Amino acid sequence: MHEALARGAEVQGYHLNGDEDTVRALVAGLLENRGRYGYMACPCRLATGDIKRDRDIICPCSYRDPDLKEYGACYCALYVSKDVREGTAPLRCIPDRRPCAF
Repeated sequence: MHEALARGAEVQGYHLNGDEDTVRALVAGLLENRGRYGYMACPCRLATGDIKRDRDIICPCSYRDPDLKEYGACYCALYVSKDVREGTAPLRCIPDRRPCAF
């Protein structure tokens, strides 16, 4: 599964996190959410089970691009910039851009 994500990311100019354990854990969470909800909600956020309410957190989420541009990684750090992947830029904490839906 993560090989397909990696290919898709590279085609779009992104990179998966270089830490294989992190990628495996995130992909496992995505697959668990797909089984639970029928869609791959970000495993680092609370999904409601309502696809309309969760559309913004279906991976790749709506916040990936602005997070990568500003912080070099998405919120869960599945997708990272080339500099973060190569270790020439730090992986920083990223605030959640998602408005409170509850």
